[in-house]
Amino acid sequence: MAASDDNKKEYQRQYLAMDAKERGLFDGWVHAAKGFTGLGLTAEERKEWELKQGFKKDLDDCKRCEKWRNKMLKTSPLVTFMTAQLKASGFNATAENMPCVKCSEKRSGGYSPTGEIQLCYNNIFFKGHQEATMVHEMIHAYDDANFKLDWYNLEHHACTEIRAASLSGDCKWTQEFMRGNMGFLKHHQVCVKRRAALSVRENPSCKSDKHAEAVVNKVFQSCFTDTRPFDEIY
Repeated sequence: MAASDDNKKEYQRQYLAMDAKERGLFDGWVHAAKGFTGLGLTAEERKEWELKQGFKKDLDDCKRCEKWRNKMLKTSPLVTFMTAQLKASGFNATAENMPCVKCSEKRSGGYSPTGEIQLCYNNIFFKGHQEATMVHEMIHAYDDANFKLDWYNLEHHACTEIRAASLSGDCKWTQEFMRGNMGFLKHHQVCVKRRAALSVRENPSCKSDKHAEAVVNKVFQSCFTDTRPFDEIY
């Protein structure tokens, strides 16, 4: 305790010994350090600091999402292929109807039958993840444009989720590794079924986890082998 008091007195002595210019520089450095680390702030100051940090992270993540989206719309083979297929189906996939938004749910994207594909910038963790998300939602848009999906019909919903999970790259080993899921024997099919069932479970027409799994199993074979508009699973 005494040593701590002595240190404080020494710091105070050195601070008072500074001239006005040195003291101004030191105060500026301390303020910057607090702003960067959050250390040494009062409870009220820390709350404000955390809020500002949250806003900054949101802005940075959103800008990153938009940058990757814009580049992929021009250079990603999968995204540009799906863009062309959607255009032929009457759906224009552009940056304007593919906004980067903050999502409260634990999802990386979403498709709305109104013609919008959402990219959840706060739940996208790397470029490959965003590419798979974009293609996943574009497959939903493709199915909706070509097959007139009834989203409250669980078999329709399960079928498009199976196709999107299988064809988008959503079940590549890199994606599964990030989720903590690893396997070898028919792991692609296992992943597709699991991902499809999770999505179907969110449908208000679905009664339970078992109900979702049963619907996915019922339509799995016919939907999994339907690789349109691709020639095969990549």
